[in-house]
Amino acid sequence: MELDITDRKLLALLQANSKQTTKQLSLHLDLSVTAVYERIRKLERAQIITDYVALVDKEKVNKGFTVFCHVGLVRHSKTFLTAFEKKVQELDEVKSCFHVSGDYDYILHVLVKDMDAYRDFMVTKLTSIEHIGNTHSSFIMSEVKNSSAIAV
Repeated sequence: MELDITDRKLLALLQANSKQTTKQLSLHLDLSVTAVYERIRKLERAQIITDYVALVDKEKVNKGFTVFCHVGLVRHSKTFLTAFEKKVQELDEVKSCFHVSGDYDYILHVLVKDMDAYRDFMVTKLTSIEHIGNTHSSFIMSEVKNSSAIAV
């Protein structure tokens, strides 16, 4: 699906605040409410808009300690990769997991309360997963930019 300038503006508005009404969006886009509604439905059907979520302040829910954990597996067989990916899906502390190239196989974005909670996560959960060869953790000192919006 080819996005026109109005679709792009609509996506930017929805990413900034998805709770806006079609009436509010129509005023920003100089379109009728029906036209905005139809555009949103078209973007949803094309799976350009995949979901609507509430973003939570991680500090206020005691998950303010952010870690990027690099994980290397002992072997790169499909069986090991699949088993690791299945297990990591079950870990609530892992916000994101990326299979990457380079010195490590995966990068995990981990949110926990503090260093003690991270140590507990590493000892009791992550390193208990079979086939992990090594890990390397980087702790966030300050957040310079963190956005869920995608420029379109």
